[in-house]
Amino acid sequence: MIDPPALLPFQGDWAAYEDAVYEAFLASFVRAEVRFREVRVKAQYRPETRGKGYSFWHVISEAPHPGNRNEEDRIPDFNRCARIRWIAWAIEQASNGTEEGFSWWENRRGRETRVVIWAELWDFAVILSKRRDYYLLKTAYCDLKPHRRRSFEKERKEFLKL
Repeated sequence: MIDPPALLPFQGDWAAYEDAVYEAFLASFVRAEVRFREVRVKAQYRPETRGKGYSFWHVISEAPHPGNRNEEDRIPDFNRCARIRWIAWAIEQASNGTEEGFSWWENRRGRETRVVIWAELWDFAVILSKRRDYYLLKTAYCDLKPHRRRSFEKERKEFLKL
């Protein structure tokens, strides 16, 4: 079993931490040119927020409530920030298809086909959106709530029946 990358702990200075987390995201995901099942996974940059890319904010923060689509209102989640390097790790492990504790499946959200990558033993998930010739990183979750785990289990079971 392959352990996840080390956490990136918060040291008390948000501005410095935000920059460190962003640099870790760029190094481990963007510059690393991550692939899922041999297809490139990209991050969306625009619209940028405070000089950092759109995908970055969606993997480290949450909307204050479900109906709020204003990027400036998103609230950083320190657990998600600490696990920023886990995104590429989870994608690569699921892509290999041989590691225990990793699964993936497709689902539909509106007109989009999405791929859910679940590192179940670590309570971590990555969501990709399937495009014609690449995947787009949508978000990542950690510390999954029971209802999300149940939803994942149901979706995965339905997908694997196909």
